[in-house]
Amino acid sequence: MSVPPMMPAADPKRPTLDSLVGDSASPEALSRLSRASRPARRAAGKKAGKASPSSRVVLLLQAALKAIAAETYGEASQLALKALKLDERNGLSWHILAIAQEKAGDLAQAFSAYEAAVRLLADETTVAFDLGRLAHRLGYLEIAEKLLSRYLASHPGNVEAINNLACALRDQNRYDEAIELLRDALGANPAEPILWNSLGTVLSERGDAAQSLPFYDEALRLEPGFYKARYNRANVRMSLGEPLLAIADIDEALTGVTAPMEIATMKMAKALTQMAAGQLDQAFDTYEARLDPALADAVTFAPGGTRWAPGDDLKGRTLLVYGEQGLGDEILFANLLGDTLEALGPNGTLILSVEHRLVPLFQRSYPQARVVRHRSVRHLGRLYRAADLPDPVPNIDLWTPMASLFRQFRPRAEAFPTTPGFLTPDPDRVAHWRAVLAEAGPGLNAGVLWKSLLMKGSRVRVYSPFEMWRPVLSVPGVRFVNLQYGDATAELEAARAAGLEIWTPPGIDLKDDLDDLGALCAALDVVIGPATATTNIAAACGTRVWMTSTAEAWSGFGPNGYLCYPTVEVFRTAAVGEWGEVMDRIASALSAEVAQRHAA
Repeated sequence: MSVPPMMPAADPKRPTLDSLVGDSASPEALSRLSRASRPARRAAGKKAGKASPSSRVVLLLQAALKAIAAETYGEASQLALKALKLDERNGLSWHILAIAQEKAGDLAQAFSAYEAAVRLLADETTVAFDLGRLAHRLGYLEIAEKLLSRYLASHPGNVEAINNLACALRDQNRYDEAIELLRDALGANPAEPILWNSLGTVLSERGDAAQSLPFYDEALRLEPGFYKARYNRANVRMSLGEPLLAIADIDEALTGVTAPMEIATMKMAKALTQMAAGQLDQAFDTYEARLDPALADAVTFAPGGTRWAPGDDLKGRTLLVYGEQGLGDEILFANLLGDTLEALGPNGTLILSVEHRLVPLFQRSYPQARVVRHRSVRHLGRLYRAADLPDPVPNIDLWTPMASLFRQFRPRAEAFPTTPGFLTPDPDRVAHWRAVLAEAGPGLNAGVLWKSLLMKGSRVRVYSPFEMWRPVLSVPGVRFVNLQYGDATAELEAARAAGLEIWTPPGIDLKDDLDDLGALCAALDVVIGPATATTNIAAACGTRVWMTSTAEAWSGFGPNGYLCYPTVEVFRTAAVGEWGEVMDRIASALSAEVAQRHAA
């Protein structure tokens, strides 16, 4: 069973707690595994004299199960590995090893061990259930669906398997199938809170946020201590523009959480909610949860010197700053690099490590800094990042992820600068693009983009469907310039068929040539689109940006405007999925802009 490679970390979004159920290390599961080894133990015990290899395997596995129960998962893994050295075809040993590795957080290794157990224990469907749950956690949704369907074939009506299969369907955007499966299960099991909770997640992922609330409420009525349902309700409340209610739900959910991963996940969501609400004096401290190793997408940075902390004196020091999260966020957080350089002073040194496509633009913008690329790699399910430092490696005093500097330099809204732009596009290329646009004739030049490269699950609701753009693209007197990176062929052909023209600029790679993209954006009158790397670059270069947004967006650092980008005007949905009204407002604003030009 082959699996695709792990994907790098994406932009920070509201982190979710999966609705999966089942614990491979529960007391019931461990008791069942212990019983499974007893026949072999009795058979081994009949042999006289020196202990046979099979009896030693049994003893090792019994000890491994005790270690799992004691939550000493590293010891359990070592014991299972010793058993496998004696008998590598022992499926039970692979299963116990997989459980220990999963509980220790070594998910990729656990997946391989579960695979081996499934092959060797063809009739043991419990392994398929465990592997299906882990496959889902790793994002291998089709594999999870197949394994859970296999388990249900031999355990029809099993509530946990139905729940997990519905989650796999949901995360493949097969919402109707998931709803039908859960409704049938609720008809037979109306008192099962996990099913009410999962049905709520399907509806909220589909974009029916308000409709999902009664299902979370019912799950909590049945089980008031169901913290996942309370946390999921918090996320829905945030998407409905109710951040204070969302924070209250998260705080209450945190009182019932003990697993480090779940604590870190909820704290991360709380930080983003505080940012959206403008509670910056608390948000950036809470946001340090993004670095908690218990968080699945946490990045481990190669350190340089001592980790910087607020209050540390930077004057005359050498500071290594890592760009982090997604590409757009590296640009967003760069808002404070000017303050950082000022704090370092003329005798200090800033080494700035960013995504390789950003190096030319950042080096031009901050000539006093040494700008290098960073490199990231996945290993055993964890993401590691290191700076590509020059040789010889400089003596670094302090290091920090870039967003951590906000705790010192941006603790409140008044601390953000009001001058437009902090990145410097190539002036020669700006002149080039202005000349190219002028050759095409008069008119307002508006760059447009409408989607991200990653359009799965709940991310879809953050972007207006392309067909909703018709009122905007129909405004006369505007030359619409395509800024959409990735494959936009279908949308461009659909626009052309409808008599709407979106001009694609020649000779530029909109995905990889970010330095030239910054110059192109600087030559435009306005850029219109959602929060992506492109709109962040445009705003950071001082271009006017009309940002389409939802109520749950956090990167404006408040309910109004965009604190990092004074040139951004936000067009926010009143409710989830209500893009028609947003597009009508943008079309009206664009028409007014054209009329003002004509009048001038």
